[in-house]
Amino acid sequence: MARGFFACFARGSGTTSSGERNNVTVDVSAEEQRRGGAVLVELFSSQGCTTSPEAEMLVSRLGRGDFDGLDLPPVVLLGFHVDYWDYMGWKDPFGSSQSTVRQKAYVEALKLDTMFTPQVVVQGRAQCVGNDENALLAAIKDAPRFSAPTFQATFQRPASDSLQVSLSGALRTKVDNRGANVMVALYESGLVTDCPKGENKGRVLSNDYVVRKLEKLCTVKDVSAKKTVTGTVNFSPWQGFNGSKCGIAVFVQDSSHQIFGSQNFQLPDDI
Repeated sequence: MARGFFACFARGSGTTSSGERNNVTVDVSAEEQRRGGAVLVELFSSQGCTTSPEAEMLVSRLGRGDFDGLDLPPVVLLGFHVDYWDYMGWKDPFGSSQSTVRQKAYVEALKLDTMFTPQVVVQGRAQCVGNDENALLAAIKDAPRFSAPTFQATFQRPASDSLQVSLSGALRTKVDNRGANVMVALYESGLVTDCPKGENKGRVLSNDYVVRKLEKLCTVKDVSAKKTVTGTVNFSPWQGFNGSKCGIAVFVQDSSHQIFGSQNFQLPDDI
């Protein structure tokens, strides 16, 4: 896609709708189950975009619970840093072509004309400019909700350069013969970057829920809501990996890129 089809939007400018072996098992929280399932919120941003930091702050506030008094549903937050602004003088250390491809798939599925940052996609069905607080909160409130999967996660470090995540549980959503993918994202929060160049020159940028790795657990087809699904994904930890700052998000996504349930786990501190 040509650069002319990219845009960096300001608020309101285009709103649309290690070595030792460790083995730790965690389960979905009772609170998440009680409240009927989370809404998946995906932010597409870049450190090379002048308006992305405001959207990053908004997502961080969502994660801190700053909007809990507004009767919002629980959310699972993911930040995908795209790479198409890297030519603007600052190469985003968390940017990836995988994130750009994912955003492009949403652009096509939602029949949009332009790829832009910051953009938020909610449940794979609605989108808005990522720093438009009112539009984002409205999209979360209006999003269809699905029962949270009942995955139990076991984390292992078979070697210093490997993090193994094994999952077993029910999707709690029926999948027809068109099928769906069960995806696992490994994300990191509390990231701080001094930006000496580019559009955000001189700024200290804070990023949470940044997707560092995204893998497919499995593809399912003709599966009942109660059927147990199992699988394992392997991640390669990066330099400076700190499990206490990381988590995984598991979500079910069909071929039209719509989300049918999501679940969140914090990594154990000792992993």
